[in-house]
Amino acid sequence: MTAELALLGTTGAVIAGGLIESLTHRRRLEKIPIRIHVNGTRGKSSVARLIAAGMREGGIRTCCKTTGTLPRMILPDGTEYPVFRPSRANVIEQIRIVKTAVEFESEALVLECMALIPYLQWLCEDKLVRATHGVLTNAREDHLDVMGPTERDVAWALAGMVPRGGKFFTAERDHIDIYNQVTAERGTTIIPTTEEDVEKITPLDLAGFSYVEHAENVALALRVCEDVGVDRSVALRGMWSAKPDPGAMMAYEMDFFHRKINFVNGFAANDPESTERIWKMALERYPDVDKRIAIFNCRADRPDRSDQLGTVIKNWPEADRYLLIGSGTYIFARAATNAGIDPMKLVFAEDQPVDQVFEMIVELSEGNSLVMGMANIAGVGLDLVRYFANRSRRREFK
Repeated sequence: MTAELALLGTTGAVIAGGLIESLTHRRRLEKIPIRIHVNGTRGKSSVARLIAAGMREGGIRTCCKTTGTLPRMILPDGTEYPVFRPSRANVIEQIRIVKTAVEFESEALVLECMALIPYLQWLCEDKLVRATHGVLTNAREDHLDVMGPTERDVAWALAGMVPRGGKFFTAERDHIDIYNQVTAERGTTIIPTTEEDVEKITPLDLAGFSYVEHAENVALALRVCEDVGVDRSVALRGMWSAKPDPGAMMAYEMDFFHRKINFVNGFAANDPESTERIWKMALERYPDVDKRIAIFNCRADRPDRSDQLGTVIKNWPEADRYLLIGSGTYIFARAATNAGIDPMKLVFAEDQPVDQVFEMIVELSEGNSLVMGMANIAGVGLDLVRYFANRSRRREFK
């Protein structure tokens, strides 16, 4: 056999194997009658968890996979397991998740979209999920290096996961014209979550959560649960009892050698609009503190995010100190000082371990202090949340 024939035979075997795997995956998808694909700039992990919890409470056997702060597989009984990744995240892992859901005889599967590149947004939906229900939380300025350069470009990129011939739920309103156009092209019914829907979420509804949950997320999740036949009160009860994502907004209060430190985990919010909103919420929660310390966890591989946040913070209520942790902190510092932040208020803790970051927080604190983490949960951000969680009193942030 010549080398050319051997190569041709090998190529044919690879193609045949791929076709068989594709057909097998399609058959598995058909065994799961309800497939819900969740995407968006902010809140998609929370919404995926809320939908799955509401459906479980309604008696629908549901698996859920989120990729938020930590990738998690949630089984029909609510048990969570980490998603094993032999290397970096890859959209192909959705095939393995579908296989697991079938093995657990799931009637429904809620999947958080893990793609950023516009082409992969479409690939995930059209080839790997083929959702009966597409869900989009919002489209905001984030990951502009991949989906930008503008917020509207982000909205178009996220439109790649609109399913064909199914239903599409969204709480996005600024770019609704894009989703009206795409759903019409794909024969999909669009079901927007309106301001009136959000207003129906009462303070009592939100009081059932042990962490900060946004009315928009709850309203969106309830619309999806209602569509699959789960009563509102039943779905809401399930959502209250669900375990939050590790990045959910929590407050931790600590008395440390005559210093009271109120730490708010806002690391998971990383676009300017969301981050400003939760910073103001934290200030309202702790209005009479002696020091306000804003921690920005920077990432050298997310330079656009550091530049965005550094550029806009001058327009927010001012902090007494800005503690910069993680990597690539100079990008944030340059943008912040160019925007008018006093450079003397910047404190650098580049690549410092969590215990050293904590020591710096203590040194910066005075009397009664508010300390809030922002920008990125990965790496030392999550370590810091765990550090406070293990040493403090957790408070419901309402």
